[in-house]
Amino acid sequence: MAADVTYSSYLDLDRILAAQHPASGAHDELLFIVVHQASELWLKLCLHELTAARALIAADDLSPAFKMLARVSRAQGQLISSWDVLSTMTPHDYSTVRPHLGNSSGFQSAQYRLMEFMMGGRNPDMVTMHEATPEVAAELRAELARPSLYDEVVRLLARRGFAIPADVLERGLDRPHEANDAITAAWAQVYRDPDKYWDLYELAEKLVDLEYHFQRWRFGHLKTVERIIGFKRGTGGTAGVPYLEAVLKKGFFPELLAVRTEI
Repeated sequence: MAADVTYSSYLDLDRILAAQHPASGAHDELLFIVVHQASELWLKLCLHELTAARALIAADDLSPAFKMLARVSRAQGQLISSWDVLSTMTPHDYSTVRPHLGNSSGFQSAQYRLMEFMMGGRNPDMVTMHEATPEVAAELRAELARPSLYDEVVRLLARRGFAIPADVLERGLDRPHEANDAITAAWAQVYRDPDKYWDLYELAEKLVDLEYHFQRWRFGHLKTVERIIGFKRGTGGTAGVPYLEAVLKKGFFPELLAVRTEI
């Protein structure tokens, strides 16, 4: 019964607060674990909101989607702030923890990859590292078979009468969206007359917020790694800083940046 529910039982705090299992005995390992666990919880919320927002955009029901997208941007702010906390680890602090991480790496975060896929940053090769967990690999493949958030937005533009090329609408879904002049032209119409296209104008700005915060999260990751381990290779065999620098160049909604030059 509801009367029996307590703060602790409702939040399942016994399990959550018992889910940290430091292996090194190093003082800073708890920090390392908590930051990454909290980030996974924020990612879970982001995925929940993005899934619902995408369905609403597909149904041309934009008003409730705006609240969800705005919430994701706020949650991304929490993810960005987590780097500020983690960056209090010095190279020596991390050196006491790293030998106990084995081949584990944030690169293996299925939720991060799922959010990246959902936003439109799609690369089927990234599923390979999750093959050891078949249900996770299946979830990622299922996402690659769905239209991304931006795919649904582009389809919405077409339904609203904008001239979107058929090859864009019919492209394979498992690859990233590529910049298209016709889509830039459609967004230019929206941005030149926001009163006429107010809901599309607001949708565009919500997407710009998402990409802005996602790139800030990537940059915070890059600078934190650089500060703590320099240019060493990351755990799990990742390239570390060079890899993080490369992904910073990969955006999700290229026409929404290009349109700023057009108007």
